[in-house]
Amino acid sequence: MTNAVRSIQTQRLMTIGALGLMALMISEPSFAGTGGDAFTDVWDTLKDWTQGTLGRIVAGAMVLVGIVGGIARQSLMAFALGIGGGMGLYNTPTVVESVMSATLPYGLSASEIEQVMTIINRVI
Repeated sequence: MTNAVRSIQTQRLMTIGALGLMALMISEPSFAGTGGDAFTDVWDTLKDWTQGTLGRIVAGAMVLVGIVGGIARQSLMAFALGIGGGMGLYNTPTVVESVMSATLPYGLSASEIEQVMTIINRVI
């Protein structure tokens, strides 16, 4: 009798798993954050500031402060932090754009769906 119960539980689990897989394959993609054109001007301004003349001045100031701090503390760590901060400031817009525009494929082709359904039917 325990084998019959286990068989029913296994079949129920496989059915629920197949339904969950189907729900994931059928669902429509959502594109959160595709709007926001109102802030494009602000982003362009910040990008121009950080990668333009102002950004170079601030990055240079960070390096100079790092050099002075390194001399005062007799350590290269402050100098390295100044260079790292300047590089980070300059490259921040590129990093943010690449992270925010990263996308993944969202759908399966018909042949891939058929293959998955064939595998599910074999298991069930």
